[in-house]
Amino acid sequence: MTSAVITTAVPTTAVRTTPYGTGTGLLVEPVEGGSLADIDPKVLRELLAEAGFLLLRGFTSDMASFTALVQATSTSTTLDPARDFYSEVAQKVDAGFDEVGLHTENGNSPFRSHLAWFFCEKAASSGSQTTVCDGYRVWDAFSPAAREAFAAQDIVYSRYVAEAQWRAMAHHLLGGTKPAGEIDVEELIALGDRTPGTRIVAQEDGGVRYSFRTPAAGRTVFAERPSFANSILGPSFNYEKPKITFADGTELSAELLAEVEAVTARLTENLDWQDGDAALIDNTRVMHGRRAITDPNRTIFNALSYVEAPAA
Repeated sequence: MTSAVITTAVPTTAVRTTPYGTGTGLLVEPVEGGSLADIDPKVLRELLAEAGFLLLRGFTSDMASFTALVQATSTSTTLDPARDFYSEVAQKVDAGFDEVGLHTENGNSPFRSHLAWFFCEKAASSGSQTTVCDGYRVWDAFSPAAREAFAAQDIVYSRYVAEAQWRAMAHHLLGGTKPAGEIDVEELIALGDRTPGTRIVAQEDGGVRYSFRTPAAGRTVFAERPSFANSILGPSFNYEKPKITFADGTELSAELLAEVEAVTARLTENLDWQDGDAALIDNTRVMHGRRAITDPNRTIFNALSYVEAPAA
């Protein structure tokens, strides 16, 4: 195992990195103590661009320092409209107790974040790990036939979203400048229009139905290299299960889905939480999920955010 110590010219916490897992993930620890809030955001982004996911351990941590790190590292934040806030950016992870399939946060909508953050306030006494799976490794491990199928055309997600949920999302995406109840559906449609391949249609009951076209293996926020990072296997705990097809309307074949499940299962890694840990995931490259919860007393929060993409 190799390690590296990274220091900066500004008075921030020096960090040590060591490999975590079987791929390029990194464990990031303080050299001589320090708070999550004192980690240099530039260093964190640079490490993430190489590693795909980071487990931050050994720092002084609480909700305030986690929130400060998210805000310092990001240009803006977003949310899951079905969850409650516990700080300006953090929401409690509360999607039941069953195993959760691999996905990217908001990956089946036009509002996928660049980064997904987690803060473990109380670790489980057994099981209940968060899982990660690097889409670079998945793409490279696919058969030529699978890569050809996913490269030939985009996939399309489509589903219904209730009025309260789309209003909460729009309120946050508009920077909280307008009460959720006063937002017109046309404003949501305009937000969706910022992402090519999106179509949002108002429904008579106040909800909306949308379709979103996107590559199954697209470029990441940090690089042009294709990464199989999507929500094909993902959950729908608080929402209607989306319909997922290829862009021409054909279904993903059972054989293709079986290969996706087999390859991702082989490359999935666990984040074994300890109290006070935080994790940062490139949500455009690395999928995540969860093993079944065997200790309901665990407490984990997440946050979703954006960063500026590197200049082309």
